[in-house]
Amino acid sequence: MGTKRTVARRLFGTDGIRGVANIEPMTAETALRLGRAAAHVFRRDARRHKIIIGKDTRISGYLFESALTAGFCSMGVDVLLVGPMPTPAIAFLTRSLRADAGVVISASHNAYQDNGIKFFAESGFKLPDEVEAEIEHYMNDGALDAVRPTADAVGKAFRIDDALGRYNVFVKQAFPRELTLEGVRIAIDCAHGAAYRVAPEVLQELGATVFARGVDPDGLNINNQCGALHPAPLQELVRRERAQIGIALDGDADRAIFVDETGEVVDGDAVLAILADELLVYERLKDRTVVATVMSNLGLEIALRERGARLVRVPVGDRYVVEEMRRTGCNLGGEQSGHVVLLDHSTTGDGLLTALRLLAVLVRRQRPLSELRQMMTRFPQRLVNVPVKQRRELNTVPAVQRVIDAVANRLGDRGRVLVRYSGTEPLLRVMVEAEQLDQVDACVDEIAQAIRKHLAT
Repeated sequence: MGTKRTVARRLFGTDGIRGVANIEPMTAETALRLGRAAAHVFRRDARRHKIIIGKDTRISGYLFESALTAGFCSMGVDVLLVGPMPTPAIAFLTRSLRADAGVVISASHNAYQDNGIKFFAESGFKLPDEVEAEIEHYMNDGALDAVRPTADAVGKAFRIDDALGRYNVFVKQAFPRELTLEGVRIAIDCAHGAAYRVAPEVLQELGATVFARGVDPDGLNINNQCGALHPAPLQELVRRERAQIGIALDGDADRAIFVDETGEVVDGDAVLAILADELLVYERLKDRTVVATVMSNLGLEIALRERGARLVRVPVGDRYVVEEMRRTGCNLGGEQSGHVVLLDHSTTGDGLLTALRLLAVLVRRQRPLSELRQMMTRFPQRLVNVPVKQRRELNTVPAVQRVIDAVANRLGDRGRVLVRYSGTEPLLRVMVEAEQLDQVDACVDEIAQAIRKHLAT
């Protein structure tokens, strides 16, 4: 991929580039330059190269699809267009079609007026920071202005008509062949997003009776009071249709939140506990370890500990979960928000794949989700944001650090304290988990009071 450059990333965040569509950095002009720079970075020899472009259902997807295509083709790289597809489908297709990279045009769970661009390497994993920095370098230094392939050296664009079918076949492999969903009533909310066709189709082909909503995208209604961030309509659908499970995907379908047969929400932590237990039964949980973020509930950690497994925590963001899993060889990880990564099956979070693995547990054990979720007892949690004058390292403010340490020592292994600065605002976030809510409130107030006295505005 060329020479590594230690250039600070300004455009790329933890999950690609994102913003309001048609306002910098999410403009056609920037997308064109991004396409040219990325094409240059991904070209490694004189052969023809190809990059896949997929998108969700936002109206602005056309704008960025065309701009990126022009940028890639102008650098002599061919483009494979697959249209609206889940983010994990692009990761799979990049590997399956042996492309040099994959691009997803999506702002995930954001409202329709936003959009974003993220890349997958040929391996199907998200790009490392240094490659994103290299792409930014070539966008800004003018070195590519004179690189203009002509005649038959310019790239071509092709539409891949069977992309949805390829992903359909791939994702169904995650559901054991000896099992069936016949007789299972499933409600699903596709958020008017990228999985609006493929998710109901896969579940029906496996035998389920499917009640679908959020499957009528118009370019403007993606994530609008539906999907993983707004489960209330799905809860109502589950109760009305007497479904055994509800599945709520987000706009690009890389995560899922579930609803049990009583209409109660089941988040990513509970799903990780259930899937970890299943892997432990069959001795397939590698290193008996699950990777999650600092925001996962202490109840997950204790549930794993009671089963002889452990939880490793990383910073918030599914890319950090995947990085730690790859580094340590773990095969299960995820976030409370519903990103679940099953490295035995996929290189990234996949809401539909997660649903199939969870459904396999329900069918195999013949137990309802409301019962399975009880293997993890959620600890009460409270988060308070305290405004601060400046972002001083807490170990340089002994009066505050002493209070934090004292609270943590009192809670021991039956509680948890997390104090961290906001990445975007002058706030210090105080989060406490403990067995009793009044205990949580007292601990949060004690720490917040110390911060206000010594650091706050």
